[in-house]
Amino acid sequence: MKSKIRDINLAPMGKIKIDWVKEHMPVLNELREDFVQKQIFANKKIVMCMHLEAKTAYLARIIHEAGGDLTVVASNPLSTQDDVVAALVEEGITAFAWHGATDSEYQDHIKSALACEPDLIIDDGGDLVATLHTSCKEYANNLIGGTEETTTGVLRLKSMAKEGELNFPVIAVNDAFSKYLFDNRYGTGQSVWDGIMRTTNLVVAGKTVVVNGYGWCGKGIAMRAKGLGAKVIVTEIDTIKANEAIMDGFSVMPMIEAAKFGDFFVTVTGNKDVIRKEHLEVIKDKAIMCNAGHFDVEISKKDLNSLAVKSRLVRDNVQEFTLEDGRIVYLLAEGRLVNLASGDGHPAEIMDMSFALQALSLRYVLENHDKMGSGVHDVPDNLDERVAALRLKALGIEIDTLTPEQEKYLNSWQE
Repeated sequence: MKSKIRDINLAPMGKIKIDWVKEHMPVLNELREDFVQKQIFANKKIVMCMHLEAKTAYLARIIHEAGGDLTVVASNPLSTQDDVVAALVEEGITAFAWHGATDSEYQDHIKSALACEPDLIIDDGGDLVATLHTSCKEYANNLIGGTEETTTGVLRLKSMAKEGELNFPVIAVNDAFSKYLFDNRYGTGQSVWDGIMRTTNLVVAGKTVVVNGYGWCGKGIAMRAKGLGAKVIVTEIDTIKANEAIMDGFSVMPMIEAAKFGDFFVTVTGNKDVIRKEHLEVIKDKAIMCNAGHFDVEISKKDLNSLAVKSRLVRDNVQEFTLEDGRIVYLLAEGRLVNLASGDGHPAEIMDMSFALQALSLRYVLENHDKMGSGVHDVPDNLDERVAALRLKALGIEIDTLTPEQEKYLNSWQE
């Protein structure tokens, strides 16, 4: 198949970006040696739907070098870096993606990628899986399974599995300790504020930040906001998480109240209409809203446009909306993932762990799919522990081990 990309001439700059992150991803580098030597994915067609930037590209490069007949497609039109995509195509990988793709182009790219009838998939948000179960069922003939990167995608897959609709095994990479404890918390925490500050060029210290949702991503965003000197308000629907936010030192209140105080709003729930009409009607003047959840549905753009009397682009990725009473509010990156649409995403060292899990999990599906059965599967504990151990090894850090006496003590109820 012929790739559909912006411009192959951008490849040299994309290669420089990929080579940079390679130097900061030691876990993947160690796995690469084994994968390439053994040609783990030889003669297998693989489709990867992820944010197409440098770190993801390095994972793609390894899969390709390990024998995979790889096709990549974007999981978010605004996070696609055209030079990185061009570099992958120049290396022999098929790609269907360009920055700023329309909804129809985005869907066409996914369908074009799946037309190869893959053996394996790597998904980010569940779009590949959903398409294979709806409009492209005929492309699932060879599929033996795949992996899923995100919280949102795992939720979609579990919903499908509960209804008996998921027809092949998928490993929920997002739910592994070496993923969500680091990627979701430290990766999202840093990259979201990188995207916000790069886009607005405004100070965070002394401002009030409202974090909508206190899962692992929300925890990281709130923690970093506090570190930058902000006052933090958390909104939640979960009583346990609300108590957790309180004990972490944050204020907790309903969104209808928090809307009156926030200077920055960051939605990170995975749900729709977290900020909607009743909140926009009372939101603080000059509030800045952005989203760190997977899809651009958490801030209701429909309600925002219906309440606004005019709008204009005031900076790259900053849309200004003037409301009827004269209040102004700002939306960053069209409500899409602010850390990727307005920044470079998570740090390379963080994604090193997540993408090592992806590579190992995809290999596990390839070698064990016939024993797994359709449905959502956890990352095997030994893979999770292997990634954590490789990370410590790369850092030159050693830890203690149990003595035989300690092992005996812990495993005996009589001592």
